[in-house]
This record gives sequence, structure tokens and C-alpha cells, in this order.
Amino acid sequence: MDPIKQILMQNAVMVLDGALATELESNGCNLDDPLWSAKVLLENPGVIKEVHKEYFKAGADCAITASYQATIAGFAERGLSKEQSLSLIKKTVELARSARDEYWEEASSSNNVKPVVAASIGPYGAYLADGSEYTGQYGVTDQELVDFHRPRMRALLEAGADLLAMETIPSFQEARVLAALLKEFPGAYAWMSFTLKDGEKISDGTVLRACAAELNHHKQIAAIGVNCAPMETAADAVSVLRQHTDKPLLVYPNSGETYDPDSNTWQGEGSSGCFDDASEHWIENGASLIGGCCRTTPDHIRILAEKWKMKR
Repeated sequence: MDPIKQILMQNAVMVLDGALATELESNGCNLDDPLWSAKVLLENPGVIKEVHKEYFKAGADCAITASYQATIAGFAERGLSKEQSLSLIKKTVELARSARDEYWEEASSSNNVKPVVAASIGPYGAYLADGSEYTGQYGVTDQELVDFHRPRMRALLEAGADLLAMETIPSFQEARVLAALLKEFPGAYAWMSFTLKDGEKISDGTVLRACAAELNHHKQIAAIGVNCAPMETAADAVSVLRQHTDKPLLVYPNSGETYDPDSNTWQGEGSSGCFDDASEHWIENGASLIGGCCRTTPDHIRILAEKWKMKR
């Protein structure tokens, strides 16, 4: 059964986790590397497990794995074989599942929903690390995208992920390819989450209503939404999507700060307080899966869980 549907049958809102990279950095990890959080898989995988567990303790119903930038091509540039790369990709699921199972054994008596593990499928542009992650303009064929994504998807599902998080997708082409590729794995479910140019268009300029129309007939796409976007823009986008799909909607925006890809820095100030207020707009606009992306912490997720879990 669709794991998202299972949770939403028991709770009105499914709470996702927050930023992994932010917490890894706060634990002393240096992510200034093309592999980003996947670098920690090579150096200190135990800290990834601990971050997952902190989010579960904060009230998250779902952990998103450290596989966003874990790819065969990326690891190959570090001299790893295909077999070694696939083993590391699978390890991202094993770490999240282990954290979930430990948490559940310790706290199941006070929870009515067992959390799930969503394996992150980041965009092709994240591997390129050339700015196309923010535009969706890759200049590649559909087959090249298939060849890039298929082995990682297979490995993550073989490792026992409950579903796939096709996230931070800036490209309509890539969304179509991923949705079609999912059909090669019967019984698997995924959510599709886009980055935004504005409240009506994804990063490559495709209107959200076209994205919803494309994905509506894919039964294995369990939810549609947006992430890694400013809070107000994300709320607007959810409102647009609600008009064009009956699928559950998800939103996990940034903390309130804005990323500058030219300087690789965050501008402005984030606040868990404004995150709390903003979540009311997400819910009002139709979202039923909510969480945080870059620069959010367990504190952000704790506020969402306390505010929304168990409400109907």
C-alpha cells in the first residue's frame, strides 16, 4: 500500500524531516565538496544516522536519506567502482532505517504511526554542480537521464526504502523521465517535488498546472509538491497545484533565508517562529505533507509536529 496514504489515514498531516546538510555541518562535517552530504558517507556515516534519529525524536514521520547527491557518476570521479558506489547508495537507506527502528523501539508506545524512509533522488543538475540545478537546463537526452537515474533508483529500492523522494526537480523533462522510469519498479511509490521560478512555474519555466497534468495519471506518484523554495512562494505554488490535482500535496521550503549560488552563501535570517506561522498557509492552501529543506533544523520540525500532528 502507498505509505503516504497509510500515514494520512491516521493523521491529517504527515510531517517530514528538515535539512540534513545543515545538521551535518552543525556536527562538524565539512560539506564544501561536489559530493555535498554524500561526502559524509565516506568519512563519518554514523553522524548521518544520528541526525535522522534527532528528526524522528522531533516528531518527523519521514526521514529523507543522504542520497540526494550520491550517484555512481559522482563517486566514480573519486575513484570508486560501480559496486562500491552502489554499496554506498544503499547505505543511505540502511542508516535511515536503523535510526527509524531504534527510535521506534524506544518511543513506539507514545506514537501511533511508524515513520517511513524516503530515499532521495536529487536532480541531474546536482551532480553537474554547474548551476543547472537552479535552471533545469541540462542539454541532455531523455535516455541520458534514464541511464543516470535508473541504477540509483534500483539500489535504493533494493535497500528497503519505503518510497522515493524525487526532490528539488527543476526540469519538466526530468520529471517526465523519472515518472516513466518509476514504472519499471512495480509496487514502488514516490513523491515528486519541484523547485520554483515563481509561484506558478517551476525553475525551467514550465507552468505548475502542466506538471500536475503530466503526473496525475501516474498511480505510483503518491504526492506532488515543492521544496527548496521561499516560504511564501511555496504556499502560492501549493495553491496552484491544488486546483489541478487531487493527489496529496507536499511542501518543505527553506528556513526563510535565500541562497545565492554565485557566492555560495545564505542571505537574510531564518526563523522557526515564522516557519510556524507560514505552515498555516501551507495547510490552508491544501498541503498535507509538510517539513523543511535547507537551513531548517529539528527545532523547526518539532514546532510543526506539535502544531499539526493528530489534527483532523
